[in-house]
Amino acid sequence: MTDALTLYGVVAVGSMLVFYALEARARVFVLAFAAACLASSGYGFLQGAWPFGVVELIWSGVAFLRWRKRP
Repeated sequence: MTDALTLYGVVAVGSMLVFYALEARARVFVLAFAAACLASSGYGFLQGAWPFGVVELIWSGVAFLRWRKRP
């Protein structure tokens, strides 16, 4: 059986994939991608994979900046 942390990770990373695919459709999906990256970062830190957590935290910041600059 899958534990709660694994389920959280699947939802977080799966959300990243979906929102990344939808980014061209609307500005809000860029912000949703940033939030999903932040959730994935949290998953990485909770799992003990801190390099993954750091990289996803950076991606979240990059996506947030893209959201701010997008018309």
